[in-house]
Amino acid sequence: MSYLAITELQKHYDNYHALRGINLSITEGEFVVFVGPSGCGKSTLLRTIAGLESSTGGTIELDGRDITELASSKRDLAMVFQSYALYPHMTVADNLSFALRLAKVSDAEIQEKVRSVSASLQLDALLERKPKELSGGQRQRVAIGRAIVRQPKVFLFDEPLSNLDAALRVQMRLELARLHKKLGTTMIYVTHDQVEAMTLADRVVILNAGQIEQVGTPLELYRQPNSRFVAEFIGTPKMNLIAANKLVRHEDSLAIDLLGQNIMFPVNRLKGPLPESVIVGIRPEHMTLVDQGGDISGRIELVEHLGSEAYAHIQLSSDQTIIVKAPARSELKDGQEVSINIDVSEVILFNESDRVISVIPEEA
Repeated sequence: MSYLAITELQKHYDNYHALRGINLSITEGEFVVFVGPSGCGKSTLLRTIAGLESSTGGTIELDGRDITELASSKRDLAMVFQSYALYPHMTVADNLSFALRLAKVSDAEIQEKVRSVSASLQLDALLERKPKELSGGQRQRVAIGRAIVRQPKVFLFDEPLSNLDAALRVQMRLELARLHKKLGTTMIYVTHDQVEAMTLADRVVILNAGQIEQVGTPLELYRQPNSRFVAEFIGTPKMNLIAANKLVRHEDSLAIDLLGQNIMFPVNRLKGPLPESVIVGIRPEHMTLVDQGGDISGRIELVEHLGSEAYAHIQLSSDQTIIVKAPARSELKDGQEVSINIDVSEVILFNESDRVISVIPEEA
């Protein structure tokens, strides 16, 4: 049974349709991440769940109770904002305890909850400081702690790490993951950063133009996207896409003409009717540079050396460039002619409507 059930949720802003019939079930204790490009509706969906935005249609149920029309303060949810939203004139201890004092919780219980939360978030030594005396990471921990003391049924995070530098974001991701494991509370997290989505989530919800494109575990979305949009959005660098024509079906394989070279694709991987032309999708790590005799060939335009790995940008034709993962200490040079082998077991095919027409076997 779903703990949070969203059914046919709609949201209009005058003539703009921000949410277009969202259906989503979240189980108790899950860490679910909403991700997608700017304007896709992820923050609107989170704010509508929180009650900060009213819905135009549909229902939201939490633990069997319809909360669609309830005020945000009555929904038993706690939200952590990108801007921290701390009270600047209050100490850390007062910020942590503020909601409890409004709820007229006893002083003894407040002290115990603040002590417990500050210990778990390493805020013990900061309780008497005010927000201006804290670093960005410390302020974010206070904002998270203020949500934790309320012991809500669901935590909502609206891009909480986007104001932090890269190193601190990595640290805070680890802290959030540990916190979720310790608390076991349902968490919904909005981000534009796919790395955060892939590293934090039990399941990822990818949104596009107010609709859900796909829901799945990070690995499912990476290896078995159901559309070109998902395939391109998940993964850094993104998936290579190459147009192919002249498909010829044999008994147990499909010959795909890829830039004048035949690539043999297993027929049992196809799903649905075979179109006249396809887009071949292959990730950079599933292509290998070889001395000669590869599946396709091209000329190196640029090599990105990233320390532990390298990526070669290779021009295949006048209008087609791909990225291939290369050994970290490769001696590749700009302008060099190279040959490339393709791991056909990892190839995904898309039709003219940008939908997947092949599947990677689960055991692969």
